[in-house]
Amino acid sequence: MNSFIDSIFAATASETTLTFGYAMLTLGIAVLLGAIISMTYMRTQPAYSHSFTLTMIILPTIVAIIILLIGSNVARAFSLAGAFSIIRFRSAPGDAKDISYVLFSMAAGLATGVGAYGYAVLFTIVLCVLMLVLKVVKFGQRKQVSKMLKITIPENLGYEEAFEEVFTTFQVGHELRKVRTTELGSLYEVVYAVEMNPETNQKAFLDAIRTRNGNLDITLTMNPVTQE
Repeated sequence: MNSFIDSIFAATASETTLTFGYAMLTLGIAVLLGAIISMTYMRTQPAYSHSFTLTMIILPTIVAIIILLIGSNVARAFSLAGAFSIIRFRSAPGDAKDISYVLFSMAAGLATGVGAYGYAVLFTIVLCVLMLVLKVVKFGQRKQVSKMLKITIPENLGYEEAFEEVFTTFQVGHELRKVRTTELGSLYEVVYAVEMNPETNQKAFLDAIRTRNGNLDITLTMNPVTQE
């Protein structure tokens, strides 16, 4: 029994002659693991692109093919490394989590390419479960989100106390960052750094401000505030 388990978790690419059946088995497992990783990514990332989810499926297969072609041929390995060094990505991943999934997919492809199918499946399942658990427990997620709020107000409205009641009602922490005049001094633009709870009703919050600034322009950024 132990020898059977060891054979499942053994890397065999360097010892096995490349055949059609072996290549199809490797590619099939790589596609399966890529699909599992892609589905995990979709479950843990609220906003994702269709092209990136497809990349998660294809990437392990590409890496596995490269490993199969290289085998133990050092000269071929250097040739492929030189060919791939001239490749330039048109765009970088927009999120640190996306980068981790890219590395995850490459690792799955590498393990599959060297024939360590058992380890490839094991590591993929463990990491996918870990990603889902971290998503469920909301590990590292801030309880409050920093945003930038820009409000245009008429010149006759005192900005120091105009919105204090609204901030208090919606429990929004705020700090006045900047005040400037617009429209030849007939309007003011007030900029706040605000701390909002994820469950805060943003539409109701903005509606409350809109009723006080005469329905003038209001901008609430979706990106975190950077410290100046």
